[in-house]
Amino acid sequence: MKITLSDRDRRYITRFEEETGSTARDCLVYEDDDRVVFLVAAGEMAQAVGPNGRRVQAVEEALGRTVELVEDADTPAAFVANALAPAAVQHVTVSEQGDRVAYAEVPEADRGVAIGRDGRNIETARELARRHYDIDDVQLT
Repeated sequence: MKITLSDRDRRYITRFEEETGSTARDCLVYEDDDRVVFLVAAGEMAQAVGPNGRRVQAVEEALGRTVELVEDADTPAAFVANALAPAAVQHVTVSEQGDRVAYAEVPEADRGVAIGRDGRNIETARELARRHYDIDDVQLT
């Protein structure tokens, strides 16, 4: 699936990559709460965060926004699990019947974390899953 990035998004990705030395595959910018979510290449999360979170903090200072990171994955199920982190996702099933829906099995104790304040974590997971795997919805079970 082809993803279209605005000039601002490309500038943010460039700044992220300069500060962290890791690769960003996508970014979502949320104007309502001054946050930006970067999709980090698989295996590069530790490099992006840096020792004691210093690299990601440098990106936050440079952009003047809260930065959140999601690690890319090779399969839709692993991708959805990563997008819902730090919630403990036990299993993800992607339905191929009609609309593509990812059903994420999350323990009751972690449902709040998976949903996030005002539903922002699950909405980010839905948007990234739609953009990268043509998944129409992410639901918690």
